[in-house]
Amino acid sequence: MIRDEIGDSKFAILVDGALDVSNTEQMAIIIRFVDREGILRERFFTVVSVTDTCSQTLMDKIIMVFAQYNLQLENIRGQGYDGASNMSGQINGLQALFQTECPYAYYVHCFAHRLQLSLNAAAKGVHDVWQFFSTLTMIVNFVDSSAKRHSMLKARREEEISDLVAAGTLETGSGKNQATTLQRAGATRWGLHLRSISSLLKLFKATQSTIDDLYLNGVDKVQGEAKAVGKALKKFDFVYCLHMMHDIMRTTDFLCQTLQKKDIDILNAIHSVSIVKTKLQDLRDKGWDNLIEKVTTFCCEHDISMPDMTAPYKKGRRDCEKDITNECYYRFNIFYCVIDFQLSELDSRFTENSKEILTLGASFDPRHNFRAFKREDVYKLAEKYYPQDFSLNDRRALDLECGFFVADVQKDSRFKNTTSVSHLCRRMFEFDKTWLYPMIYRLICLILTLPVSTATTERAFSSMNIVKSKLRNKMNDEFLDDLMVLYIERTFADSINNDDVVSEFELSGSRRVKFS
Repeated sequence: MIRDEIGDSKFAILVDGALDVSNTEQMAIIIRFVDREGILRERFFTVVSVTDTCSQTLMDKIIMVFAQYNLQLENIRGQGYDGASNMSGQINGLQALFQTECPYAYYVHCFAHRLQLSLNAAAKGVHDVWQFFSTLTMIVNFVDSSAKRHSMLKARREEEISDLVAAGTLETGSGKNQATTLQRAGATRWGLHLRSISSLLKLFKATQSTIDDLYLNGVDKVQGEAKAVGKALKKFDFVYCLHMMHDIMRTTDFLCQTLQKKDIDILNAIHSVSIVKTKLQDLRDKGWDNLIEKVTTFCCEHDISMPDMTAPYKKGRRDCEKDITNECYYRFNIFYCVIDFQLSELDSRFTENSKEILTLGASFDPRHNFRAFKREDVYKLAEKYYPQDFSLNDRRALDLECGFFVADVQKDSRFKNTTSVSHLCRRMFEFDKTWLYPMIYRLICLILTLPVSTATTERAFSSMNIVKSKLRNKMNDEFLDDLMVLYIERTFADSINNDDVVSEFELSGSRRVKFS
């Protein structure tokens, strides 16, 4: 069904690997393309086992899959992987091997992966923030390490909610004020760090009460650990970084969520990066007063000792300048420093603005009533980067269409609220503009084919872990592999057809399974 949906369209491939429960390396293949109705699609195609992760092995497996479904290598117009050397290497990486076969298969390093690297680098670059995350992990692991402590925290939170509702501080209603627990931060998913910080802010009083109870009434071997954890929880440096990182990561979380959308195009992704950098700069310029006010109020509410901000800073740090106040240290050496690190990392890792193909492709940006549209850039984009898709006659037709396209869409009120290139492509189909401007539509589809992130491959691996559990791993491997592919196919089938579909899949071992 997906192969029929692709038809003769140009497409991009997104590839990533992961180990399953049996320590077998699995490779997920995602196809990104624009369908016949002008909708940008990312389809899970298959997951295959590989003996190793060297680039040649991965390429041979992908070619085998393509041959099975009659997908032509020369139709690849984009590649999306992470930054591992076997994938992104300029000489022997997977992207280099594919570009040898198809020189117009342009490689894009996964934006979500780059954002993860940027945020990690920013955290490691500031010692206070690195120490904060270590302390946060210690606190969450201690409180959530046993069912008894988990129940204690939940009970404390329920009591706190009851008191706040009785005092009229919290509103009541369906789904509100549910008792939650602390969230663990994930090493590879930076968005989970925000959840961990937010959950501790919400449950700070209940967590503090739980740790105090364990210190007073717990067994001897727990009391010492509870004392150390409680002391770390009540440190001003930890509370300050807790609020600071919450403000900063709420800003970057917008980009995290945006980059995981299937229909996002690369121009819109770059624009989202620009928005986040602007927001971070605004936070740096105007966010200090609000931050210190929140920290001060929080410390008063939870009986945490707060230093005099006008007093000299006396912690004997070697990297700290002499004769500075506490305010100067927390403001310049931590708050400003963290944001500056993030801005610097975002600038260095998201450098697509300097790539000519994206600069030229920005001509199709529909915002501000197509103000960025440049006829000469559109022609150069087709001539230099997609010569296989546009013959000399096609380029002449494209140049002629450019003269009418902007005047048409600028006057057409139906295009006024168009906010992205993918949105523009869909509306061109809906409003019968594809037959009027076929060359422009073809070029827009090629720009949309460029991948943004490999989030879809991560979703496939999440489904794989559900299917291939430890128990099912004892089943026949060949049947299980078929079942795993089947399950993931059905997981992603909601975007293939909105109607209820009953499909039959032939499985190995003469087994047949029906899904509806």
